[in-house]
Amino acid sequence: MKLHDIQPAAGSRKRRKRLGIGISAGQGKTSGRGQKGQASRSGGVKKGYFEGGQLPLVRKLPFARGVGFSNPYRIEYAIVSLGDLAQSFEAGAEVTPEALVAVGLLDKDARYVAILSNGEVGMALKVKAHKFSASAKSKIEQAGGSVEKIDVKRGGYRTR
Repeated sequence: MKLHDIQPAAGSRKRRKRLGIGISAGQGKTSGRGQKGQASRSGGVKKGYFEGGQLPLVRKLPFARGVGFSNPYRIEYAIVSLGDLAQSFEAGAEVTPEALVAVGLLDKDARYVAILSNGEVGMALKVKAHKFSASAKSKIEQAGGSVEKIDVKRGGYRTR
């Protein structure tokens, strides 16, 4: 086989439809756009929700638009599991959000950390985080470690 022998698989390359090239092509004269009207003109086809200028149903029903309510006070937690802590830290280490960023378990822009109980921790760790699941807290304390909750700072009113 040489470079000039290489061809695409049969049927994988389809020829472009040449519109307006004679009646025998099947797409001549009106080029598949029908006779007259908006759809036959250039730039004429409107979007699916267009209702001839009448107020579309989508705009009449704001609850059906998927906009919904967004809580300006919502707090997004970055989740870290106990199994990850056990792999990344040694016994007696202090686990803080800064230490988690240094190890690579968190992005540097993560503001709040939640510790969940996925996996086992077989050593004593001093864990400081913003939120703990009840089972994660009990697993850390059973292993001889300590848990310290960091206060979450809630912001004021958000302006647009």
